[in-house]
Amino acid sequence: MKKFSFLVALSFFGSATAIALPATVAKPANASAAEKFAAADNDIIGRWDLTVNMDGRMAPSWLEVKLSGVKTLVGYFVADGGSARPISHVQVKDGKIHFSIPSQWDRLDKYMDFDAVLENGKLTGTITQSYGKVHSFTGERAPSLKRDKAPVWGTPINLLSGKGIEGWHADRNNNQWVNINGVLTSPKSGANIITDQSFEDFKLHIEFRYPAGSNSGVYLRGRYEVQVEDNMGKEPSSTLFGGIYGFLTPNEMVAKAPGEWQTYDITLIGRRVTVVANGKAIIVDQIIPGITGGALNSKEGEPGPIMLQGDHGPVEYRNIIITPAKN
Repeated sequence: MKKFSFLVALSFFGSATAIALPATVAKPANASAAEKFAAADNDIIGRWDLTVNMDGRMAPSWLEVKLSGVKTLVGYFVADGGSARPISHVQVKDGKIHFSIPSQWDRLDKYMDFDAVLENGKLTGTITQSYGKVHSFTGERAPSLKRDKAPVWGTPINLLSGKGIEGWHADRNNNQWVNINGVLTSPKSGANIITDQSFEDFKLHIEFRYPAGSNSGVYLRGRYEVQVEDNMGKEPSSTLFGGIYGFLTPNEMVAKAPGEWQTYDITLIGRRVTVVANGKAIIVDQIIPGITGGALNSKEGEPGPIMLQGDHGPVEYRNIIITPAKN
């Protein structure tokens, strides 16, 4: 996956106090600088699902902010393409939020600027791209997606049961995907293909094959990409084979040679994901912080489809079986 995308990931780790003060007790006049800072500015800490108006196209983005030490805010940012980028300093002053980060894929020396205000629990602001374009955005807190109990699995669904591409649609007009004897085939770069159905929690079995140097991805709920790429022999990375793009790194590289059929068995429950690639568990019950670059939207609290990336080279998929959790 190599697309432009906005994403900020920041996480907050705090410790519980031993004694809880009554809600009516005010902070003393001589409160420390850290306490005053926290009282004024820590509302921005956490994860945020963003929607960016890119000249009429609503593009997803993501931000998470955390506290580093006693008063410095740092984080990560994901745009509508690309991977998560670190933010060295998120500035908050007089109710205004600002940070700047280097460009990722547009090969420019200028930085991207993020400016926002937080009012009534909502973020609003602008993103000034490194190439100078200004886009407005809105943001809301990302849902935790915690589940209270283990899922009860339903009936498996074959997502490629016909002779054509029934049950799927392309994300643009130039659809190059065809069903060749039960193999969903993208012979060249073009559109991504998306299931008509949406899913919440599920187990997914999928088999794939690519030629040398090719690149694809399996998007869970249309928002979280499991990378599919010709990476045999390389060190594991969150942006290579089996990684949750830009977030979670596999514990080993198990990619086979190009031209060989390979498998993913993926379980997604809330934010918790397990990826078994070619029979080996490479990511086990890990939390996906937020959407990855190229996501369909940032509506993390909603069910979403399976999307297969077709804009980065030839690829084939077959035996696509999903087992949804019962409601």
